[in-house]
Amino acid sequence: MQQLDIIGFDLAKMVFQVHGVDESGAVAVQQRLKRSQVLPWFAAQKPCLVGMEACATAHHWARRIRKLGHDVRLLPPSYVKPYVRGQKNDRADAAAICEAVSRPSMRFAPIKTPDQQAVQTLHRSRRLLVRQRIQITNALRGHLAEFGMVFPGRAAGVGKALRALPRLTDADMPATARRGLLCLTTQLQSTANAIKALDRQLLGWHRMQEVSRRLATIPGIGVVTATALAAALGDGHSFRSGREFAARLGLVPRQNSSGGKERLGRISKRGDDYLRQLLVVTATLQFTGKRRRTAPGGAWIEQLRQRKHARVAAVAMANKLARIAWAIVMKGGSYRVTARPGVPDGIGPCGSASGLTEI
Repeated sequence: MQQLDIIGFDLAKMVFQVHGVDESGAVAVQQRLKRSQVLPWFAAQKPCLVGMEACATAHHWARRIRKLGHDVRLLPPSYVKPYVRGQKNDRADAAAICEAVSRPSMRFAPIKTPDQQAVQTLHRSRRLLVRQRIQITNALRGHLAEFGMVFPGRAAGVGKALRALPRLTDADMPATARRGLLCLTTQLQSTANAIKALDRQLLGWHRMQEVSRRLATIPGIGVVTATALAAALGDGHSFRSGREFAARLGLVPRQNSSGGKERLGRISKRGDDYLRQLLVVTATLQFTGKRRRTAPGGAWIEQLRQRKHARVAAVAMANKLARIAWAIVMKGGSYRVTARPGVPDGIGPCGSASGLTEI
């Protein structure tokens, strides 16, 4: 069997495509594999560099193939697209992956562990249920409003609607409509119970993970955000700096620079939108009530608010929180504000280690 140097592996559900080149760069193999043939085929190959897109099932296959001795790299699909030649098909995609993974300046996505994926599954399930709960409450309030009963959208208003529904009579609403709304209330209660169950599982995982507990020492970071950060960061070595981690979350300006002129626009919104949303919401809450006094870099953020819109300042603080989180994971400490001359609140705008203390 010919020795392969680099393999491009295009993922699918049932039929996979491989594209391999030898040390000279010549194409040595182009082959389609069924799902049952993937692992035996890679086991028969000598250890080499294997590239695949970071898409659905990629982390599973990366772990399985890495156990066979291969060096597996995950590439963001947007980085592979420029290397596709001709029409898009499985063979062209595998060839593009093989070409892209060989580039020395290519950036790769970290391979997640089963534990990281398990926690992210909890978060995604919870996010779906929360969205369904909002949809059900909006539908319930909307149907009641059609019969002249208007309730506010907050939790107290929804509670009033749920308590008022069983007391309605035929004079208030036809029985047919009441039966339909009672089905919604049953579904709403079931969804709320499922969310509470997931919250308990997240809390249990949070208490068992030292990294998650240390991340929760950052002001404004709770169990949900701490566990999401711990699952995304892992050991932190997948990111060269806190700045790179913040950029992976899309919390940096989008650039359109040319001719030596820097043009910065809105944030790029690349990467994990769920984690970015959690950090932005956390940063926004730092401006309200007592939390505002405990916000990281309070003096710095107050100066920024005098010059920028409140939402811009909130995104800037979300960027700071992401960089602080990376520093805590890498340095093995917890968050603590320490006084330092010339630096507001003892911590710089990049979330430096001055806010860390070893535990």
